[in-house]
Amino acid sequence: MEQISVGAKAPEFSLKDQDGNELSLLSLRGKRVLLSFHPLAWTGVCQRQMEALEMNVEALESLNAQALGISVDAVPTKKAWADAIGVVKTRLLSDFWPHGGVASAFGLFREDAGTSERATVLIDESGVVRWIKVYPPSEVPDIQELLATLKTL
Repeated sequence: MEQISVGAKAPEFSLKDQDGNELSLLSLRGKRVLLSFHPLAWTGVCQRQMEALEMNVEALESLNAQALGISVDAVPTKKAWADAIGVVKTRLLSDFWPHGGVASAFGLFREDAGTSERATVLIDESGVVRWIKVYPPSEVPDIQELLATLKTL
């Protein structure tokens, strides 16, 4: 599937977070949303990616933005991982079933690996995709770049 384009309406979705609570993209209308796709829990680069979001919750909130970590891991895995790495305020969503469904809807699912790309998608208050960046698997997304980009939306 082709990667979603900047300017396109973000596909609606509803996923469970690490605590088993359902969250829909529609429920965040009026906020900017930072979707932080990561391949798998329990990996070093993904851990640093989620820790960066967690350490910047207040900065994101000051920009009317909500960060969401998304991977294909199951809810119990997300919960154990969040507890282990100290992620409390950032919601980590499980794109487990249908496997990678949300990543696929955004054109960010890697069929060969069965995981999403490492990618960031910024969605504006009305649900329109405003920025997308796909990173090499070994690269942690630059949180300062993301914050600077949010300021320009």
